[in-house]
Amino acid sequence: MIEQEPPFNRFQQIHKILLWILGLNWAVAFAKIFAGLISHCSSLTADGFHSLSDGASNIICLIGIHLASQPVDTDHPYGHKKFETLFSQLIAVLLFIITFHLLGKGIQQIKTPIKPTITTSSFVIMLVTVLINLKVMTFEQKQGKKLRSDLLIADALHTRADILTSVAVIAGLVIMKKYPSLTIVDAIITILIAIFIGYSAFGILKESTDILCDRAVMDKNIITKIVLSIPGVETCHKIRTRGRPDDIHIDLHVQVKSDMHMDKAHRISNSIEAELKKHLPGVSDVVVHMEPERDL
Repeated sequence: MIEQEPPFNRFQQIHKILLWILGLNWAVAFAKIFAGLISHCSSLTADGFHSLSDGASNIICLIGIHLASQPVDTDHPYGHKKFETLFSQLIAVLLFIITFHLLGKGIQQIKTPIKPTITTSSFVIMLVTVLINLKVMTFEQKQGKKLRSDLLIADALHTRADILTSVAVIAGLVIMKKYPSLTIVDAIITILIAIFIGYSAFGILKESTDILCDRAVMDKNIITKIVLSIPGVETCHKIRTRGRPDDIHIDLHVQVKSDMHMDKAHRISNSIEAELKKHLPGVSDVVVHMEPERDL
């Protein structure tokens, strides 16, 4: 069994991680944009704005975490955790906007090419920022899985796209340094960056939509095996699951002997809930519908 973080402690940890990453992302972004503007390199500037969007997504994440951390109230009896998933969709929207902007910039660069000035500092800045982003992505992805955070995992995917595009920019700088006349390479790489960003956005949107639309999140066979291991249970059916990895809801119908006393049936129901929460990390709510044997 995996030990789960208390909700408030979990949100505090996510908040601290996002603040730390926000500072790094903005430092990386401004370094790339400065180098791109000085060298007139479209792909380098585009990569800088992509990194700037990383910082913007961190701010979105911070707002989402604040809302998701609010306690259960009368109007939200299931809590506010889905705000975390909802705000991960806003990150996807932000990425799509950047995708279309960079596609337009790349196409314009093909029509009106500008010869970039490639310097040693351009390479140094890109290599340093790749190393920083690699560290950020690895840490954020690890913490996202540990804390079961949609936002951290989505943000890590955003950073991964940043690493891929940075590598593409470095490759473009090498080519244009060796063959200065191939200015079209800068435009092509800008368009490839846009495609990378769009692909990441689609992945985030798909995963978050699955959660918001209550797609099944657990294998029914595993649940059935656990429930049938409890004495007094004859069988179970109509198993449904939904929710986020850290907030899974299960409801199911359980058959018991028709002459069983209500007190015993109630104890079995409590045992089912306890066993499912014990063996299935992330399960926060279990609703058991008890039925007499003859009703099936």
